[in-house]
Amino acid sequence: MRRATQNDREKVVTILLEAFKKNKSVNYIAGKQEKKIRYLMEYSFDNCMDTGEVFISDDGEACAMIQFQDRKKFSWKSTYLDIQLILKTIGLGNIPKALARESFIKKHYPSEPFTYLWFIGVNPERQGNGFGTAVLKHVLDYSRTLDRPVYLETSTERNLPWYQKHGMEIYTVSERFGFPFYFLKTA
Repeated sequence: MRRATQNDREKVVTILLEAFKKNKSVNYIAGKQEKKIRYLMEYSFDNCMDTGEVFISDDGEACAMIQFQDRKKFSWKSTYLDIQLILKTIGLGNIPKALARESFIKKHYPSEPFTYLWFIGVNPERQGNGFGTAVLKHVLDYSRTLDRPVYLETSTERNLPWYQKHGMEIYTVSERFGFPFYFLKTA
């Protein structure tokens, strides 16, 4: 496992695009158009490189993007990225929906610093072979060294036992977006 660099951007984006193109939560914001989902992943990569970390497995088959909400600061770059996300993914008409979703999620964050596991994904052709487990363990171990709990959300119910097996617990469930949406944190 290693920290990703800008040279890994396309690989990370492609892994996450393939892993999340049928994800209910991603489709809620980006729709099902591949180019919109791709830009969401590019946006997320750029944000995490600035305010978190991006990890990629040594074989390039799995990755994770984490963010430290307490490190997010105003910058012209972040404003530019946000505007591009609106124009390329969300659409002007969906701004209220996206903002309401973001606000709802943030209400469930703790007040102390934490690690936000924004995306974790494996090349779909290699899923089920331990690649995701290795990445998740790395994120959990890394966060432990920082003395930060890990928080995430998922709409993928089949992944819940996997997260729970690795020490995550469900602390809230919502149907607000038209599908079960699970909030998890390290136990």
